[in-house]
Amino acid sequence: MTAPADRPIRVIQWTTGNIGRRSLHAIIGRPDMELVGVYAHGADKVGVDAAELSGWPEPTGITATNDIDALLAAKPDACCYNPLWPSVNELVRLLEAGVNVCASAAWITGGKQTPEDLDRIQKACEKGESTIFGSGAHPGMTNMVGMVLSGACERVDEIRITESVDCSTYESAGTQTAMGFGCDPDTPGLAESVRRESEVFAESAAMMADAIGADLDRMTFDVTFTPATGDSDLGFMTIPEGTVGGVHGYHRGWVGDRNVVSVGFNWIMGSHVTPPKPLEHGHVIQVFGVPNMRTVLHCLPPKGWPEDGFMGLGMIYTAMPVTNAVPAVVAARPGIVTLADLPPVTGRFAAS
Repeated sequence: MTAPADRPIRVIQWTTGNIGRRSLHAIIGRPDMELVGVYAHGADKVGVDAAELSGWPEPTGITATNDIDALLAAKPDACCYNPLWPSVNELVRLLEAGVNVCASAAWITGGKQTPEDLDRIQKACEKGESTIFGSGAHPGMTNMVGMVLSGACERVDEIRITESVDCSTYESAGTQTAMGFGCDPDTPGLAESVRRESEVFAESAAMMADAIGADLDRMTFDVTFTPATGDSDLGFMTIPEGTVGGVHGYHRGWVGDRNVVSVGFNWIMGSHVTPPKPLEHGHVIQVFGVPNMRTVLHCLPPKGWPEDGFMGLGMIYTAMPVTNAVPAVVAARPGIVTLADLPPVTGRFAAS
């Protein structure tokens, strides 16, 4: 539902993990948004002020809760939804209550959901006259840049986007193991497991294909696992020699025998691996056509960056395409919308 123009947008933050706390920090700092609630999965965060959870310097008076009824009673216009994986039950409850959802939780089009769950989401949007939108860094921002670059082409043959990075600074052992790292490369079903875990990339590929007018016949997935040449102790997990130290794969969309869209990753963990293609240490975005277009997005620290390492920057890079989209999503038509449906999502000028 659309928020009145004479007041800030009332927003709740759903989870305060690596990504959610960066979103929460941004919401508190925006004059066009009013934080009205914080949802916490962990009991240890219930009752804690949003300032403490996000690193904001002054108390906000808003404390985290696991009481969904209390959050909905605050009459939020929107929710920044940042768990690792979406819960259809949670999404339905928010959308039916008229809360617009902006998600980083493996959601672009909802295409990876079962037909039954997708129908539940669509009906919830109808009932609540609400909107759901998903974005992030990759997929998300990278797809937007690819679609924009295609606007410079007379003819588009393929859009190809590759996250080409060393993932060892992303301290999430569960996520990394799910993507094959530290596993035996010959583990039965490993490729299929990685396909399922990364299926949101297929959603983003399909979105780009639709944006350029390509009616896809099928989607495929291919992946190469590179074994580590030595042991790596990353602190939060180990990569033993001989186990998967590099993962290079793509979700591809096809029209006939033509590969029209490709979204994937060239990932390594640590220094004891040589990937099939050299790392570019960023997001490589290519449009093949007339003319060919190519750019690489690098996420770099500002002067005086106070945190150790760059993981925090990556979390901001993932959170902000979602948080900054809140005004556009609140104003959008009810239903499932994507980056291809919204006006350009921009950041905010730092006035002070």
